[in-house]
Amino acid sequence: MRKVQPRPGQESAWDYPRPPRLERTGRRIRIEHRNETLADTTRAWRVLETSHPPVYYVPSKDVRMDLLTRNPSGTSFCEWKGAAVYYDVVAGADLVSRGAFSYEDPTSAFEPIAGHVAFYAGRLDRCTVDGETVRPQPGSFYAGWITDDVVGPFKGEPGTQGW
Repeated sequence: MRKVQPRPGQESAWDYPRPPRLERTGRRIRIEHRNETLADTTRAWRVLETSHPPVYYVPSKDVRMDLLTRNPSGTSFCEWKGAAVYYDVVAGADLVSRGAFSYEDPTSAFEPIAGHVAFYAGRLDRCTVDGETVRPQPGSFYAGWITDDVVGPFKGEPGTQGW
């Protein structure tokens, strides 16, 4: 696959570093599901990693934690961030298994996102960045959010398994 050349005002996921970079963002992040606002913040962090759209981490103080339940089915491990725990989203009568995740005790490089929550856009009704509805990163494992200002190709698309 070929890197898409970004236009003015766009970023390429191929210009993001590896290991990933953590950066603060003041963009408005909103997550909605079944007529409930799960999160709303302008105090998020984003993780930028080569070939991946940004993953946004929302401070737990800006998340309706009463709508999240710790999923007992285990954790996963990221070589950069450490062990992740997963949450089910319970909104109304709907339960979204593993719709969100968090790093409770991340590596020192990612300590600022300890206890912050990231959401899988493809599993929820609506996730937005500054009012733009995001498109989920392809693949069921990845949690990146694609907006018009980020170009790929992105890990998770067909033919990217070997990346």
